[in-house]
Amino acid sequence: MRTFSIILSVLLTIHCNGQQPYTAPQFADSTAFQKMQAAFPIIEKIYHDYAKSNHFPSITYGVVANGKLVFSGSTGVSNLTTKAAASTKTVYRIASMSKSFTAMAILKLRDEGKLNLSDPVSKYIPEFQNVKPLTTDAPPITIQHLMTMSAGFPEDNPWGDQQLSATDQELLAFVRRGLSLSNVPGVNYEYSNLGFALLGRIITNVSYMPYQRYITDNILKPLGMNDSYYEYRDAPAAQLAIGYRWEEEQWKEEPLLPDGAYGAMGGMLCSLEDFAKYAAFHLNAWPPRNDADKGPVNRSSIREMHQPGRISNVFNVKTANGADCATASGYAYGLGWRRDCNGIVRIAHSGGLPGFGSEWRIYPDYGIGVISFSNRTYGAPSQANAIALDTILAIAGLKPRVLSAVPLLEATKEQLMKILPNWSAKETSEIFAENFFLDESLALRKAHTQQLFQEAGAIQKIGTVQAQNQLRGQFIIECTQKNIHVFFTMTPEAKPLVQQLDVWVEEKK
Repeated sequence: MRTFSIILSVLLTIHCNGQQPYTAPQFADSTAFQKMQAAFPIIEKIYHDYAKSNHFPSITYGVVANGKLVFSGSTGVSNLTTKAAASTKTVYRIASMSKSFTAMAILKLRDEGKLNLSDPVSKYIPEFQNVKPLTTDAPPITIQHLMTMSAGFPEDNPWGDQQLSATDQELLAFVRRGLSLSNVPGVNYEYSNLGFALLGRIITNVSYMPYQRYITDNILKPLGMNDSYYEYRDAPAAQLAIGYRWEEEQWKEEPLLPDGAYGAMGGMLCSLEDFAKYAAFHLNAWPPRNDADKGPVNRSSIREMHQPGRISNVFNVKTANGADCATASGYAYGLGWRRDCNGIVRIAHSGGLPGFGSEWRIYPDYGIGVISFSNRTYGAPSQANAIALDTILAIAGLKPRVLSAVPLLEATKEQLMKILPNWSAKETSEIFAENFFLDESLALRKAHTQQLFQEAGAIQKIGTVQAQNQLRGQFIIECTQKNIHVFFTMTPEAKPLVQQLDVWVEEKK
């Protein structure tokens, strides 16, 4: 018992920075990212075929992994008049993919102490005081309601797309006249471009500079995104993609709208090479860890952007073998969230405006993402991205990070194996929490575990702990007849103790 106490004392020493010992999850197969290269010719064909079958003048695509753009390509032309070939440097309007930049700027201002997400919108936009609640018991509309598409505004995709160039004065006059609401705040998800235009106005009022400048100076430039713009006339003409509509078996040019108050919801223009830096920044926020946080926005705030703020749907999707897979989707902060029956979390957002369609998606636990831009009206290549990403995972055999070798859990396992199955009362006094023997007596626990060990036979091998988090794990005891499965979870005390221990027999596989 003395040895274990020394181990725990070392493990639980509070460092000078106040942090407890922590183990970050890692990829088990370090070669998996190299194996992705075998998928790249297939990925190229996926996008080229998709562009052809959907009448895209051009499509530009890329794969992000290991913190960088690892594969990219283009097909078609960015300008039908000049016949300019599309490339990864071509600047496309990315439409609603702009929303996550707006949300990120709000979080940066929050982290700087300049606003709170729970603040009412009217605190920062005085004109919003003219917006009357739908019911007498409705709460004030907050910044967080805007961020999560739950402010009670009606879905406004058809209308919102035409507001892009509205001036600040026009937006404020619009709000001053009052708004119509479809729901009370905080109860339903409903996609709102207006909500993100208002977030842009909040950024402007809080930062004392146009939101475009704040985002450019505080997010784009620090990330090296020098080919990203809000005003299309600022982009080099030779790099600018012209947007088209496929109609009556021909492409028809769509007019480019100038920048305005609604650009915070969909006005950004960006090259694929630039956006890949942004996608890599999002992926780099995972996993939580102790190394230096270099910004320009806190990793914790990026991870916050990936959490569902409002569930929008629960449905089945078909797996590759045709089986149903229950899936939940929701809206986070300027990003869509989805988790399927296999536990895969996808963060994504599409973009669509007259002349343009785009989408990006990342699997944070797998450290990989894909991006694609097109210059066809509402031509978001979401299906191509889905096929491409899942193809890469299958060919490379990519697996999510796993949490292993947590010292505290391994030390606890070692002590448990000194106690089981006979339960020495002297040894139990320093490892188990106060609730433990109140939940089930020592006598009952002893009788139960002795029976299980007798049924399983002699111990042959004790497996390593499979960590579920920093304070919960399980391991297998391989015996001659059967295996014993041990699960335990620990308390939130400064010196964690075992609060739950479950032991059962499993048949050998």
